[in-house]
Amino acid sequence: MKNIKILGMGCAKCVKLAETAKEAAETMGIEYHLEKITDIKDIMAYGVMVTPALVVDEKVIFAGKLPSIDEIKKVLA
Repeated sequence: MKNIKILGMGCAKCVKLAETAKEAAETMGIEYHLEKITDIKDIMAYGVMVTPALVVDEKVIFAGKLPSIDEIKKVLA
């Protein structure tokens, strides 16, 4: 099971990243748990200064960008 976290305060890009990550995981047929982290202290604990950010299995993969579904699938594979 993949643990996916979206770090961000809830802006449009953060919402889009959550939707894209969910779609990527579901089209790949993998088990996942998606969590949205909105508290600034929790976000900064990951060393992220620019959102949105994608964390997979506690590793920051993307920060400050909105990756494509294909980019996310590569990370989840």
